[in-house]
Amino acid sequence: MRGYWNKPEATKESISEDGWFRTGDVAVIQEDGYVRIVDRIKDMILVSGFNVYPNELEDVLVAHADVIECAAVGVKDEKSGEAVKMFVVSKNPQLTREEVISYCRERMTAYKVPKYVEFRQELPKSNVGKILRKELRDK
Repeated sequence: MRGYWNKPEATKESISEDGWFRTGDVAVIQEDGYVRIVDRIKDMILVSGFNVYPNELEDVLVAHADVIECAAVGVKDEKSGEAVKMFVVSKNPQLTREEVISYCRERMTAYKVPKYVEFRQELPKSNVGKILRKELRDK
C-alpha cells in the first residue's frame, strides 16, 4: 500500500522511507526459515534494557496446574524502568503470589520473573476472546 487516505502523519508513522509497512508485530525467524509472530511492540515490556515479551511469560505460567489463564503487562518501576505484573485467574483459591513467583523463577530468566501478581476472577477480553492487556495496564 502507498499509505493511508488523506492521513500523511499516519502514513509516515507506519511506512518506512524505503516502503516497508510497520505492522507493530514482533517476529522471529526460526531455524527452519519460517517466521513466527511472537508478540506486539506495544505490549513489549522493557525491564532494565531487556525486551520481555508477554506471550512468552504467559506461555510459561499457564502451564502451571492451577492457572486457568494469565496476562503479563509492564508497570512503571523506579529501579528497572518497567517491571512485570502478572494477572492470574486460578482454579485454586489457595494459590499464592509466592507460589506463582517461585514457579516462574524456576522457569524464567530473573528479569522476566513477575514482580507483582494480582489474582482475578476473570480477565477483560475482546468480542473474539482476546485478553485486553491495555485495560489491565490502564488500571
